[in-house]
Amino acid sequence: MVKLSESPLPYEAKVYINNQVLIPAHIVKTLDLREVKRARVKLEYEGQEVVVEVKLLRTRHTDSRQFTIPKSARDKFGIAPGSVVRVKSIEPIQ
Repeated sequence: MVKLSESPLPYEAKVYINNQVLIPAHIVKTLDLREVKRARVKLEYEGQEVVVEVKLLRTRHTDSRQFTIPKSARDKFGIAPGSVVRVKSIEPIQ
């Protein structure tokens, strides 16, 4: 369990051209997300809180993960490639 003072969250990330967001390896390790396949992610974009359930995509050679922001959330909140979002929490879904 991660203590609140040790938490690497929140962090800011740029939305890639394919509408994906990177979760850096150090955050994956700290939050013990290496084997997690699905997660509930709380984002903040332009002062609005967005909660999405996503599939965590693996990279080949590192512990980092990526997830795609669902189209419904992108359309509703106006999130576009190049936007900067603040990732506030990542919770595994069983």
